[in-house]
Amino acid sequence: MIVPRIKRNQHGLWIGLLASMLTWISCTPDESYKELLQDNFFLVDANEQLTEVMVHDIFSPPVASRIYSYPAIAAYEVAVLAEPGTYVSLMGQLKDSEPLRVSEATTGEPVNYHLAALAAYYKVASKLVFSEQDLIDRRDALFEKLKDAGMPAAEFTRAVELGESVAEQILAYASADNYHESRSFEKYTIRDDLGSWRPTPPAYMEGIEPHWNKIRTFFLDSASQFLPEPPPAFDTVPDSRFFQDAKEVMDAGNQLNDYQEEIAYFWDCNPYKMNVKGHVMYAEKKITPGGHWMGITGIASKAKGLNWRQTAEAMCVTSIYLFDAFISCWDEKYRSVLIRPETYINRYMDEEWTPLLQTPPFPEYTSGHSVISTAASEALTGLLGEPFYFLDSTEVKYGLGTREFNSFREAAEEAAISRFYGGIHYLPAITNGVDQGRAIASWIEGRIRTRKISLAEKAPRR
Repeated sequence: MIVPRIKRNQHGLWIGLLASMLTWISCTPDESYKELLQDNFFLVDANEQLTEVMVHDIFSPPVASRIYSYPAIAAYEVAVLAEPGTYVSLMGQLKDSEPLRVSEATTGEPVNYHLAALAAYYKVASKLVFSEQDLIDRRDALFEKLKDAGMPAAEFTRAVELGESVAEQILAYASADNYHESRSFEKYTIRDDLGSWRPTPPAYMEGIEPHWNKIRTFFLDSASQFLPEPPPAFDTVPDSRFFQDAKEVMDAGNQLNDYQEEIAYFWDCNPYKMNVKGHVMYAEKKITPGGHWMGITGIASKAKGLNWRQTAEAMCVTSIYLFDAFISCWDEKYRSVLIRPETYINRYMDEEWTPLLQTPPFPEYTSGHSVISTAASEALTGLLGEPFYFLDSTEVKYGLGTREFNSFREAAEEAAISRFYGGIHYLPAITNGVDQGRAIASWIEGRIRTRKISLAEKAPRR
């Protein structure tokens, strides 16, 4: 058999080609970070991490709504920079805000806006919580993953610089909303009249955020712009409207079925729940009502397959509705300062009666769940439409199950009535709270503009 020989010059040619291929392979940059950033839901993950930190730090429902809103606005403003032909900046629309200034160091150069949005979100969020380092550590872990996946240093730096520039401007805007000043305002003084709210067992905590109506709104003209119908006049006569409303709460609480109890527990969202065992009292940490709706926003974003810019828009818009709704609701709570069902029933009907849920530490009217859930559901309906099926798994990590809904409005209606099942509210606080939330949402819908058309034009109200 004849074995062909490779000529010397052919052998050298093959070696040269092989060496060239190895050099090309070794010099080809790793760009897997681009695939990593194709995950459109890093912002949803960041929001969930923020929720976990807030549960740990135990922020009140109104304060939590503030903490959710500013990071979401910062991320959205980066989305505007990414697609200026699609999205409209909110800076200049939000009350007392000024147009965003873009750093000259980043203009004219290619920017990874997705990373910039994450940098902006984490920067703002970490400045608004106590456990700041927890969020910084999670941010840094993501950033290291991107670097390890081959993101060029210059591209990384440009994105982070832009994101942090936006974040600093949003933080400056947030610093002027009167929150920090309100930390030194006087505590609520309990009134002597029988119809006014008093602290409830087991912790008998003082009223939280009695001055929340002093916080600057985003779109409402004032905290008192949408005053609900006044609650029924306080009365202890058995045939009076007020007595009958309280009796309705007591009777419902005494005959709840498993389905009603499940609804009540699912929407409890009480970060203040105190447990008592003998002489020991300890807190059970839970998500806030606003946190539940921000969780729903993340679930809906994934279900709809939104890109990261659309997700930023959904988180931003929902948080804005929640923020203004809490201010409006708390304005009424400390105007009417109405007695809670538990206090009334114990005093005039049954001193041993206890509600299914623990009564939260603030006045009764109107129902916060009813106001903010209605507002949030209208925001999401305006963005994503209805019907919209989703499986609400927000509470799973906090020991509860899941519930299915065919629309955001359906979820909001359940959240509202859950407070009646829980023995937390009289029915007027719920029905009038729903109306209050709807009025707030209608006002914002007619004014907020994140696209070239407004939400009101995009999805007409029913």
